[in-house]
Amino acid sequence: MIVERVKYVIWAADLARATAFYQTVFGAQITKTNTVMSELELAGAIIGIHGGGEGKRTWTGISIQVPDVVAGAAEVLANGGGLVRTPAEEDGEPPHLAMCFDTDGNEFMLIRKR
Repeated sequence: MIVERVKYVIWAADLARATAFYQTVFGAQITKTNTVMSELELAGAIIGIHGGGEGKRTWTGISIQVPDVVAGAAEVLANGGGLVRTPAEEDGEPPHLAMCFDTDGNEFMLIRKR
């Protein structure tokens, strides 16, 4: 089987709002968009955002590595997202994990390299 590409699709009650969240917070680039869905490239990965979602809290399995999860979590909050788990020190080291959700309730992890 020849695989041409892989993308991860999440649902959004408000397609434009969700697309803007990933563009603003993470600098994702739109590669395709229409009235039903948007595709965004983020650090070489493709995230598809499909309209018509219910806006319910949903775990996605998406993990986004950033240099500073505390600063990243602050950006998520400043742009309408939220935190499930606030970043905290572990074993005297700076925080390496923040459990977050976007403007449509899609949960994702911010992590830093350890």
